[in-house]
Amino acid sequence: MPTTRPRHAITETPEVTRALEIARRRWPAHAESPSRLLRELIAAGAEAVEESSDSEIERRLAVATRLAGSRTKWFPDGYLEELRSEWPE
Repeated sequence: MPTTRPRHAITETPEVTRALEIARRRWPAHAESPSRLLRELIAAGAEAVEESSDSEIERRLAVATRLAGSRTKWFPDGYLEELRSEWPE
């Protein structure tokens, strides 16, 4: 089918074959169209990656917020000033 969009070639490696088999079970209405199954897999994969990335960012921010200011007793008063006094001007 003619298109102005970029095309991508995918070789059916064992991993791709497995993914298509899984996709056929998930989207049986498209079982006869590998290209449609691949588009569905790509969309589902992108959504899963985006969600896991968002969850990981939220988890890290929660940890950083929880720890913020909790280690102030690790260094004595004047520690930074003393450290900076050793730096060349």
